[in-house]
Amino acid sequence: MSVKEQGGGSLIPQEPSKPGTLYTIGLSNKGMPGLYRLELQVTKGTGKLATSGLWNSSAAKEKVKIAFDFFKANAARISAGTKVNDHDFHLHAVELQSTGPLTDLSFASLVVFASGLLGKPVQNQMVVMGDMSLGGSVTPVESIAECLQVAFDAGAKKVALPMSSAADIPTIPAELFTKFQTSFYAEPVDAVYKALGVD
Repeated sequence: MSVKEQGGGSLIPQEPSKPGTLYTIGLSNKGMPGLYRLELQVTKGTGKLATSGLWNSSAAKEKVKIAFDFFKANAARISAGTKVNDHDFHLHAVELQSTGPLTDLSFASLVVFASGLLGKPVQNQMVVMGDMSLGGSVTPVESIAECLQVAFDAGAKKVALPMSSAADIPTIPAELFTKFQTSFYAEPVDAVYKALGVD
């Protein structure tokens, strides 16, 4: 059964996105849940990373660096023969709802690096949520019910959530949670597979 309230005006398009494009939802630096789009450009190069868009906080830049370092260290686990150091990466962030900059960007950034380098798009109408530490440990989604409401209002049909957020499911209204096809991931590489729809 499809929910049609959105019409054509949803922020997350129904058609497949290009590889290296990803939607994420998290709390901004003002504590408001908002929708963000990450866009990655991959060119031939020497493994350098540049960022543009909403990176006016050192915390956000630090999170992206964590993701990039993890990606470089674990690229072979994501896809054998992946040569990160033969490419340069330019990551651009777009704030879609004027909620303020997002800092929890490491997970979404990791997925977008993999999507761009492998040339595989993120699953259609999927939002990736959660964050990770330098060591790759996963942190649960804050204010998960509010974030999922934003996802639904924006047109998302699928969500990738950290397993550590499973404990918070009772706080989510059932009629909201059942509107999504939900994938839980246990660790960062698993999140990449779930988001890209790879086994």
